[in-house]
Amino acid sequence: MSDTPDELPAGWPTTEAEATAVQDELRGRVVRDEPGPSPDAPLIAVGVDVAYDDEHDLVAAAAVALDSDTLEVVAEATAVGRVAFPYVPGLLAFREIPTVLAALDRLPVSPGLVVCDGYGLAHPRRFGLASHLGVLTGLPTIGVAKNPFTFRHADPGPLRGDTSPLLDGAEEVGRAVRTRSGVKPVFVSVGHRVSLDRACAFTLRLAREFRLPETTRRADALCRAALRAASADA
Repeated sequence: MSDTPDELPAGWPTTEAEATAVQDELRGRVVRDEPGPSPDAPLIAVGVDVAYDDEHDLVAAAAVALDSDTLEVVAEATAVGRVAFPYVPGLLAFREIPTVLAALDRLPVSPGLVVCDGYGLAHPRRFGLASHLGVLTGLPTIGVAKNPFTFRHADPGPLRGDTSPLLDGAEEVGRAVRTRSGVKPVFVSVGHRVSLDRACAFTLRLAREFRLPETTRRADALCRAALRAASADA
């Protein structure tokens, strides 16, 4: 098991008001006018995910690096730490980012793209985990979520690659993307330094056989294994 220090970063918010103020400040640093890496270019795509043990107040994070051409695992890392913030809808990133950053820091390769199991701009304050992580690391990031959160969308066409806008009023905050024909879509949003078109293209490139990108599938399995090991030792 890999542990992160129980101490949180200096100045880490402890109240909802403090966390909201941090979101408001960091949101202005999100880069939305870069297209990001080409979906056709070979790169290292890193999936990050977390799992919780509420009984022991633990969160396990995993970072799994894949070759975007072959989808083979290049490297992987985990970290386990204490949950960093209470559960507050819209502020979930504050619960897990210190541990996610620790896992990313342990990767021996440099990510060309980070794929988060969650949201970026598709967030009530336009600053979900993918945006938060992107701003803190400077890396191109996207969010690929399993559900549309509070936003509305028309059902995309039935074929792989069909999309429809994810809307907050008239604003497109992401897209519903059909990664497998006849299977319910995933919900893609920009995190940092990647356009929405390319975020959707990367999602399709990384989700060749299953509904979820392989980055997410691998990171999910790894963080759950790390949590089981940590909980057994707790």
